[in-house]
Amino acid sequence: MNLSSRQQDEPELNLTSLIDVVLLLLVFFMVSTSFVRESRIGIRLPEAGNAQPAQLIAEQMTIAVTAQGDYLLNGQALIDSRPETLEAAIAKLGVDFSDSAITVSADANASHQAVITAMDMAGKLGYREISISTVNADR
Repeated sequence: MNLSSRQQDEPELNLTSLIDVVLLLLVFFMVSTSFVRESRIGIRLPEAGNAQPAQLIAEQMTIAVTAQGDYLLNGQALIDSRPETLEAAIAKLGVDFSDSAITVSADANASHQAVITAMDMAGKLGYREISISTVNADR
């Protein structure tokens, strides 16, 4: 009778298949995950093409902004470039125009602030249809 205890081998755990499954799950979740995209505003910018320039309506008021920041209202220069002067000129000339449309035309080197000021003064006086005209670059 052999009463001696046998030496038991340590149980061995094969991790190779477990690592394969974890890596496959990782790849699966990486591929199937959709990442959150920030909401974006779609803006379509106007482009000047080869089309003929639109003929201005005779009754439409135009504000031209020069490179120096001066304003011309229907081709006539204002005495200074202050917003109050522009507002008063638009209000005075606006009585003659039954149309509520106005066009802002700016020089390529005009400051952005001068163009925004012209649009702001027109909007302040009740003009809701404000157009921005473009000029072809080849001129």
